[in-house]
Amino acid sequence: MVELSIIIPIYNEELNIPTLVTRLCPVVEKIGMSYELVFVNDGSRDASIQLIKALAQADDKVRYIDFSRNFGHQIAVTAGVDLCKGNIIAIIDADLQDPPELIEEMIGLIKQGNEVVYAKRRSRKDKSFVKKTAYKTFYRLLARISNVDVPLDTGDFRVMTRKVAEVLKNMPEQHKFLRGQIAWLGFKQTFVEYDRDVRAAGEPGYTYKKLFQLAFDGITGFSNMPLRIATIMGFVVSGISMLLIIYALLSYFIFNNDLPKGWASLMIAISFIGGVQLICLGIIGEYISKLQTDIRKRPLYIINETNY
Repeated sequence: MVELSIIIPIYNEELNIPTLVTRLCPVVEKIGMSYELVFVNDGSRDASIQLIKALAQADDKVRYIDFSRNFGHQIAVTAGVDLCKGNIIAIIDADLQDPPELIEEMIGLIKQGNEVVYAKRRSRKDKSFVKKTAYKTFYRLLARISNVDVPLDTGDFRVMTRKVAEVLKNMPEQHKFLRGQIAWLGFKQTFVEYDRDVRAAGEPGYTYKKLFQLAFDGITGFSNMPLRIATIMGFVVSGISMLLIIYALLSYFIFNNDLPKGWASLMIAISFIGGVQLICLGIIGEYISKLQTDIRKRPLYIINETNY
């Protein structure tokens, strides 16, 4: 029987896998629980899967799930949760920005009766000022508009019980935002603080485009505020238009003033109203698109090969 599963999503991490295993194995051996390392290869283009298979041949505690293509980080973690066997489940990335040594303390808090223990960043050593600012802004924006209390400055580095994992498996939406889903579940949750390091080697899998998509999934998945903003903008534009109509009527019929004859003001007004309409339609379209994706009920991922 497996007591601890450690899920490790992999995307082009051949430079980091050996170091991760070197640091992670002594930690789990010290904890003293039977364990499995669950590597989920998310369509890597480097030699990641070959390294993982070699590890699996040398150690029967190593499991791997090889996707048919790249499905995304959140889906990779989801696959690990779906297939893993442990009563306690840890999630950690392979880039070593999150210290594996922290898992021991997190499991200690699980044993004290908590169902979820997440790692909260005191600071982060990312080189990009833009990325650090974007992360900070996103988490605070989400906290203000979300229907769920998503913890600030946290990622997917966390430990949870089998109870939480089983409920999480019953949330099959296509556009995953796991930290929001786990917060939505409730249960007894706590955190440990740490300083996030820079990436050990290689290029990050999360491009700015993917980070924006994740942020958008988080906002649209746990808040109706964009729809409310679209409604408010519609009322504001309608109100401005009504005031302009009243002004035009009063000027022409009461004050006998000739209305300005120029296409510039007319074009500005039309462009403004048209722009607001397109924004509102775009926001509504995003929500409808998510509904359509879920209604299709396509599988979240396709497994090419696994040793489960």
